[in-house]
Amino acid sequence: MDIRQLEYFLAIVDRGGFNRAASALYVSQPSLSQAVRALERDLGSELFRRIGRRAVLTEAGRALIEPAREAVRSLETARASVAAVHELREGRLDVASVPSQAVEPLTHLVSTFTHRYPGVSVAIKAAFTAREVTDMVRTGAVELGLLASTGPFSDKEVVSHALERQRFVLMVPTDGPFAGRTAVECQELAGQRLIVGQPGTGMRAYVDALLDQGIEFTIAAETEHRVSLMPLVLAGVGLAVIMDSWRDLAQRLGARVLDIEPETTLDIALVSRRGSLSPAAAAFLAAAIPAAGS
Repeated sequence: MDIRQLEYFLAIVDRGGFNRAASALYVSQPSLSQAVRALERDLGSELFRRIGRRAVLTEAGRALIEPAREAVRSLETARASVAAVHELREGRLDVASVPSQAVEPLTHLVSTFTHRYPGVSVAIKAAFTAREVTDMVRTGAVELGLLASTGPFSDKEVVSHALERQRFVLMVPTDGPFAGRTAVECQELAGQRLIVGQPGTGMRAYVDALLDQGIEFTIAAETEHRVSLMPLVLAGVGLAVIMDSWRDLAQRLGARVLDIEPETTLDIALVSRRGSLSPAAAAFLAAAIPAAGS
């Protein structure tokens, strides 16, 4: 008995006869009949009764259906697993990320993945808003996207995988205001000069909400280049509301980072296309969120 014989047997069952099964399998009917007779000899039982042009299952044939399906499924799973391992020896995975999350948690996620699959290259694409990330995932420009939202992310066009929450903090130059402090109240930003990102970003939404609350400040600079925030702060242009993921890097560069009270957070999530993913994308998700791989 071999798996090909079982596949032929199931094709006859599913197609309702030898002729249709032979056409679906692209084999001749004599070859199909010969394979079934060999299977019957191996099993010592007749699987079909030929009544004219019809093939009717015997009791033994009916008993074989489920074990045959299990055997074929197991082989397909084995083939897929081997193919996935081979594919993950090399290749490329495209991931889109908004700027703040490109610092963390993306650095940790990519590090974990590339250590596990060193042959797969990760290409990180820039997106400035959550909408841009989802559009890139939805259209297939990338397979995975990393974004931030003011609450649990929901979008019918993509699947969301929650990662963590990050709070807003204040980046201040060494000789700037709030000396000796570890935290400030959001009302204390009144009268300060702030460096802000472009509309549509979580950090910009936060400072715009402060204005709506009547907390007046001056916008010293507005930048679409998030990497310029730290140099501008360190140069004394102003203060910046950033995500907590920037804290370690900002402090290493010489800035001070203060918690903003009351605590306000963003939800960080990976998003993927609906439907099947490439082995690399599935492995990245499994490494990021172990439950996603189960």
